[in-house]
Amino acid sequence: MRWFAVVGCLLIWTPSQAVGPLTGGTVEVLFTPWDDAEGALLRIIGQAKATIHVQAYSFTSRNLGWALSEAKKRGVHVEILADHRQAFEGKNSLIGQLHEAKIPVRFETRYASAHNKVMIIDAEMTQPIVITGSYNFTFSAQARNAENLIFFRNNPPLAHAYLENWKRHRKESVSWAEGVAIKPKQFYR
Repeated sequence: MRWFAVVGCLLIWTPSQAVGPLTGGTVEVLFTPWDDAEGALLRIIGQAKATIHVQAYSFTSRNLGWALSEAKKRGVHVEILADHRQAFEGKNSLIGQLHEAKIPVRFETRYASAHNKVMIIDAEMTQPIVITGSYNFTFSAQARNAENLIFFRNNPPLAHAYLENWKRHRKESVSWAEGVAIKPKQFYR
């Protein structure tokens, strides 16, 4: 009898951000350390025209930090949501330097771990790119770890879903000033 209830619930359940099939667009998958995932990210950041929305658990890659700073200088709106604990306790975090480069940085503090690794490039344009996977934005993700990175190009519904999720996380985040004033240990047990 219980399994009828479970099956019934599954039949009526629909995900909140369901996206239709990937009709059109392309998907590219890279695996580190064999593929040059960082090089692919640098090329895409260099081609961004309007916006780059980032969700980062760990950010230590000087090359990616430089590329985001350069994108900001050429007029691309860059904004970062970072895991609070990793930004302050993570070894070699560049989040502070990105803030100093005038890139808006906010901290996710609601979760034990804000473990998203996402870049949404030109989300509201006709040829957006969504980048996600296990790949942290770090030197180790390219050179030392076994990671994956997936690029979804030219799929506006998918980009919209990711951007809406990014915005939901932004609403729950705290500003740079609030994040700096709070000691990370206040959030975590």
